[in-house]
Amino acid sequence: MINTSSITRSARIALWSVLIISNASFATCAETPAEWSKAHADELVALYAELHQAPELSKHEEVTGRRIGEELKKAGIDATTGVGGTGVVGLLKNGPGQVVMLRTDLDALPVTEQTGVPYASKVRVRDEQGNEVGVMHACGHDIHMTNLVGVARYLASHRDQWSGTVIFIGQPAEERGAGARAMLEDGLFTRFPKPDLALALHVDSSLPTGKIGVRPGPNMANVDSVDITLQGRGGHGAYPHLTVDPVVMAAYLIVDLQSIVAREVGPTEPAVITVGSIHGGAKHNVISDTCHLQLTVRSYNDEVRKHLLGAIRRKSLAVARSFRAPEPVITLSEGTPALSNDPALVERVTPTFRRVLGEENVVLAEQTMGGEDFSEYGRAGVPIFMYRLGSVEQPRLDRYRQLGTEPPTLHSALYYPEPRETLTVGVTTMASAVLDLLPKAK
Repeated sequence: MINTSSITRSARIALWSVLIISNASFATCAETPAEWSKAHADELVALYAELHQAPELSKHEEVTGRRIGEELKKAGIDATTGVGGTGVVGLLKNGPGQVVMLRTDLDALPVTEQTGVPYASKVRVRDEQGNEVGVMHACGHDIHMTNLVGVARYLASHRDQWSGTVIFIGQPAEERGAGARAMLEDGLFTRFPKPDLALALHVDSSLPTGKIGVRPGPNMANVDSVDITLQGRGGHGAYPHLTVDPVVMAAYLIVDLQSIVAREVGPTEPAVITVGSIHGGAKHNVISDTCHLQLTVRSYNDEVRKHLLGAIRRKSLAVARSFRAPEPVITLSEGTPALSNDPALVERVTPTFRRVLGEENVVLAEQTMGGEDFSEYGRAGVPIFMYRLGSVEQPRLDRYRQLGTEPPTLHSALYYPEPRETLTVGVTTMASAVLDLLPKAK
């Protein structure tokens, strides 16, 4: 303690002025998310590389889920693993206020990596059909996980800057459109506090690092997977008149399916029917008994979604009847509802993004026909906002343009993000959003 009685009045005034200015400066110099993320970038990149080298397929994220749980616990956050299968839930309570949920996905894809980066995945496993496949984080879920851990570390170590509750979700099986539903069915919003708001981000392979994309309202599509097994009557390839050929039947059906979008859906309504796989027969001179088609079906409007699925069934039955074949077996799976960002939440958070990144670095995201089961939390009554995170440095994007080619998309064996700036921007934006959504009571 300074003894002010032994100094002159003018000296005391000068001294107290210095102390007041020093205290004010200290109060306004609290470490920001941007400062923290830059200071800890090496740690985050190291964690990213570790996760990238240890990918696990959907519904098999046992090690990944435990690893994220360990990171949350090390940050001082209560963490529960095994939710919805392999999911993890972290709970950080910090006084009165709203409940904000932050979500990452955990799973990787059956893709053999071809990026050539030093930390490339060399993992190979057997898939559910018994095929040996490479496994890769080709959709950026390793960035998403590292980002969540970074935000958790920041919020847990800066509790003086916010008030409320944050729930950190590590969700399995996003690529199968099943993980969010599994966690909800396992009591996500009953065993743990139901959030008032939910945020997530997703890497963008065509957006430069340093930028993010935002869009209120509809962002991503309804997604349905359809399996069609056409049933014929097999026989010798030299005597086709004695058979019912399911491969020819499939050829007719594949062409006919395209007329649904072209002639049954309004031109201004987004819709896609893609036959991604066809399997029939095993030898040149053998007509098989069956032919199996796998379709992905995309839409925005629920009525269009219903029409597409009904029309696929109608066309399939019609082609079988025209060939005097048994009815095909048609099954639906892995359905994901369209993702729509809550406009009020987008309007509330976007000014934060502009403040921390600069107006020019916050752009309007395009609507896509991709799917995301983050939408399930919105359907469960929680306002949601998923934004896009630029992940490829501008010089690399410029080089692709010079070569006259598009950059590798998500799910490509050649896609890789630039981790340092991508993570710095991700942690900065998400942590800043939480600080503004959960302000400290004055």
